[in-house]
Amino acid sequence: MILDSPRQPAGEPDPGKGPTEWNEGRHGVGPWEGPWPDDERLDPELLEHGDHRNVVDAYRYWKREAVTQDIDKRRHPLHIAIENFENDSNIGTVVRTANAFAVDTVHIVGRRRWNRRGAMVTDRYQHLRHHDTVAELIEWAQEEGLTVVAIDNTPGSVPLETAQLPKRCLLLFGQEGPGVTQQAQDAARMTCSIAQFGSTRSINAGVAAGIAMHAWIRQHADLSRAW
Repeated sequence: MILDSPRQPAGEPDPGKGPTEWNEGRHGVGPWEGPWPDDERLDPELLEHGDHRNVVDAYRYWKREAVTQDIDKRRHPLHIAIENFENDSNIGTVVRTANAFAVDTVHIVGRRRWNRRGAMVTDRYQHLRHHDTVAELIEWAQEEGLTVVAIDNTPGSVPLETAQLPKRCLLLFGQEGPGVTQQAQDAARMTCSIAQFGSTRSINAGVAAGIAMHAWIRQHADLSRAW
């Protein structure tokens, strides 16, 4: 197997295989067969023992740092923040989704510790930043020229389905149950709601984050660069 480009293995792609966890991608690949390639991005240990990480096939055998550096070339001007005052278990899901959409940085507000299980080790390739308070986050966003948009189903919110999200944007999410704090809503340029039609008062915070991130992707991302 020889890599002829940074993103795709040599040879014709198998139309029955997807880019991430389908077929062989679900279980990774075994040790490298044949002469080792002369490519500084590749990890000798992975070449020797195989690569079973949760990465797209284009990054098989790559060093962790090389994967992050390649994603950095394609990251979007989208930031995600989630409040963590009660040690929210949804943060791992948010991080994993942010990685899938090449979000610039995930900001965690409040407690530093969070349950990383849901991230499925994608936090290794995703930039993370901690802020002690909402005020600290808002000040940082203003300095960076990012428009803060809160996501919560509250009176006066703008439907996400019709909202035009800023390109340089920080989407701010609250916790499961209480939602976005009043301080965060007051500091945001606007609050967007997600349309619901059933009996539940709210949807899972990790799911809400994925919906909102994808809304931004549909408006601003170059889809020709997607895997």
